[in-house]
Amino acid sequence: MTLRIGQKVAYPSQGVCRVEQIEQRMIGSLPMQFYSLRVLNDNSTIFVPLENADSVGIRPVITQIQCKKLIARLSEDFEPISNEWKTRSKCFADQLRSGDVFEAADVLKKLAFLSREKKLSFREQNLLEKAKFLIISEVSNAEKADEEELRTEIERLVELACDRHAVQQPKVMTAAVH
Repeated sequence: MTLRIGQKVAYPSQGVCRVEQIEQRMIGSLPMQFYSLRVLNDNSTIFVPLENADSVGIRPVITQIQCKKLIARLSEDFEPISNEWKTRSKCFADQLRSGDVFEAADVLKKLAFLSREKKLSFREQNLLEKAKFLIISEVSNAEKADEEELRTEIERLVELACDRHAVQQPKVMTAAVH
């Protein structure tokens, strides 16, 4: 994949970045070309070797059509959640590392559902916030939407998904205790 200067891209676990420049740097005695990416959330810079861009998961920001699909999916029911916290935590972390915003939506819904049942661990709370951030970051750039309005709408849609799921898998954590 070739990126162009000024293009917005999604970088796994960082959110939306802008390609600022393509520059050459010396690594040891070898010249290498890098994408210089500006992280829009915190204004930091990431350098990614051109030949590694695909393998690290950089991709264009979702289209408006994909955005509409994502928004629709936020209110849909989801697969059962593992009662095994170790398995669940690893799965959620892997989903977020994938860079797929649809996977982030799955993590957000499942952790929001779990938070209804119990206080989330520090790690799970961080994963929930990271998933929400990644979705808001990408959708607000795809739709040019106001972030606060978008946050409220996403939270409303996720609550609908949790309500739907509660019918299918009520009291997931209390079932694991007995």
